Amino acid sequence: MRQPFFLKTLLVILLLVIFVSCEKKSSDPGANQPTSSDKIKIGIYYPLTGDIATFGQFGKKGVEMAVTEINASGGLLGRQVEAIYEDTRGQQQDSTIAVQKLINKDKVVAVLGESASTNSLAGGAVCQENKIPMITPSSTNPTVTEIGDYIFRVCFLDDFQGEVMARFAANSLKAKRIAILYDNGSDYSIGLEEFFTSTLKKLGGEIVAKEAYQKTDVDFSAQLTKIKGSKPDAIYVPGYYTQVGQIAQQTRKLGMTIPLLGADGWDSPSLIEIGKEALNGCYFSNHYNVEDPDPTVSNFVKAFKTKYNTTPDTTAGLAYDATNILFAAIKRANSTESKAIRDSIAETKNFPGITGVITISNARNAIKPAVIVGIENGKYVVKEKIAPVDKQDVATNK
Repeated sequence: MRQPFFLKTLLVILLLVIFVSCEKKSSDPGANQPTSSDKIKIGIYYPLTGDIATFGQFGKKGVEMAVTEINASGGLLGRQVEAIYEDTRGQQQDSTIAVQKLINKDKVVAVLGESASTNSLAGGAVCQENKIPMITPSSTNPTVTEIGDYIFRVCFLDDFQGEVMARFAANSLKAKRIAILYDNGSDYSIGLEEFFTSTLKKLGGEIVAKEAYQKTDVDFSAQLTKIKGSKPDAIYVPGYYTQVGQIAQQTRKLGMTIPLLGADGWDSPSLIEIGKEALNGCYFSNHYNVEDPDPTVSNFVKAFKTKYNTTPDTTAGLAYDATNILFAAIKRANSTESKAIRDSIAETKNFPGITGVITISNARNAIKPAVIVGIENGKYVVKEKIAPVDKQDVATNK
């Protein structure tokens, strides 16, 4: 049956009204702008799976704690915070892809990550290109923040911790003949080896052997046999906990009882699980100690244990600090605009972090102390706390 003419006319008019209304709404420049009820999105890229997954898992927990606390207190700028996580699997290419997704698809206002310096270099390049602020919690290679003016860190630099361990070896352990076993595929390990060597030589020490490995290696006997022949006082192993535990075991099997020395890449609950008693009498530089009686530290450790039923590692503390420094910067800026956040992060001074009082230098690096941690009977014990020397402060403020 044919519809009456007036019904057809009415239908056309209604469709035109709807079409014009939609066109006006879509062309309104404020139509797609976030409202006060929208969440502030931050992106996190970490190795949640893979060889160094404990770094990513603990880092994720540190971020989660900070996000939970800020949201419970009312959020930021009247809005809740949403953390979006991407798994890099500890790979450089995956880090690039992860950060591209966080920026282009998820529209995050800032990025936190990664743990490994090689991966932070990859992700940082994407952030700098897009002018999105990035704070790396734990990548210590100096070149990371040299990418550009949108890249920051809350950990100390490798030149500092390389120097710290060389000073400890030469002055406290009286070890002057040192062998080095390092990962020649890691920017982190390569940088530490260079800085340690430079300082040790200035202190009158000698590098008696230098051997390399790759992160996929499980047998280090050939390198360690060569090192044994050089009769060192200690071995510097600036690598990650997965290889370090195995290296410690194989060092003892070859009859070497000398201490192994390392850096913050050692810090993981899995280290002693892998290395066991072979690690007793060894030392590494680190950012803080969970046994520190300072209320800032002890309250964090207590809350972390309550929430996750485990003790936080250094990565967790650094991630917590990085997240809270970002939140404080957004509050000061009173904005989620990228340049405003970047400028506010750069103004961070004397921030009372879990891993020390943190000041961001003009070169976007953290000025803060380091601790030397010893391993005794399967437990971590702080041996020394070493503050940055004047030249370190000057160098990071260029």
